[in-house]
Parts: sequence; structure tokens; C-alpha cells
Amino acid sequence: MSVSIRPGGAADVEFLVDLYSDPDVRPFLAAGGSYDREGVAAKVAREPEAGGVMLVELDGRTAGAMVWELWNARSGIVHVSGLAVHPSFRGRRLADAAARLFQRYLIHERGFHRIELEVYGFNDRAQRHAERAGFVREGVKRQAYRHGDGWVDSVLYAVVAEDLDAPR
Repeated sequence: MSVSIRPGGAADVEFLVDLYSDPDVRPFLAAGGSYDREGVAAKVAREPEAGGVMLVELDGRTAGAMVWELWNARSGIVHVSGLAVHPSFRGRRLADAAARLFQRYLIHERGFHRIELEVYGFNDRAQRHAERAGFVREGVKRQAYRHGDGWVDSVLYAVVAEDLDAPR
């Protein structure tokens, strides 16, 4: 199994719209995100200093995506979101391998210091993934986001540059 990541582009918009609208994916994405064609096209067209979409590939086939956004240039902080693997590629720990590649890309190649991630409190699968991929749980924001008819917690995770150098 060969997992790789690459920057997304205009040719990937259709795949991303289909992925983010999948009924097994959509409920776990940020409710306030823009996942229609226009919103996705804007994400892939973003200036490379401000963020971008990375596509996950398995043996050369597009299998998923991840998004990053610059949150604090002075402190080298980026926020990652929108990690989604197409349901037909699940069950292979593809997201774990891709997240570790993504971390190394953002820290070693892009020069950022800290990667932050938020996960809905009800999304146990994403929390287990974050911890397997090396993110450190930092806390919970109680009743942070409106979801459906109520409020849900957000679990905060991060990776700092030194975490990638530490033995696992």
C-alpha cells in the first residue's frame, strides 16, 4: 500500500464535492463549512501561503482529502480540517498514514511550528484517528458548536514540531 499526498487543484473539485457530500462523510464535517462546488473551488484556489487542500492518494488513486489554513503566521500555527476518506477506501488506516505525511509536510517542508485540529465531541472515530496519528489531546471546548438542534463539545488536538522528532 503506497499512500501519498499532493496539493489539490481545479481538476479535483468534482471529486471533493462528491466526497464531502457523501452521507457517510458529511455529518462529521464542520457544520459551518462550505462544501458546495463554489466553496470547494475557493479552497483549492486559495493562495498557497494562506492554506490549501491536500489530496490523499492510495496507489495513485485519489482516496481522500485534508485542508489546512494559516491561523497565526508569527507563531507558525496552522489549523487542519476536512479530513475525509472516501468510504470505498476505509478500513486500511489510510487516514492515519496520510495525517502523518501531512504533519511532516506542514512542519518540515512548509516550516510551521504547530498544527491544530478540532473534532466534534461525538466523533469517536475521528478522536481515535487523531491520537493514532500522533496528535496530542489538549482539552475540550464545552458546548462549542451548534449541531442539529443542540450544542456539541469540541475536542482540541495539536502537534508541535518537537513531537515529530520524539520517538513513538
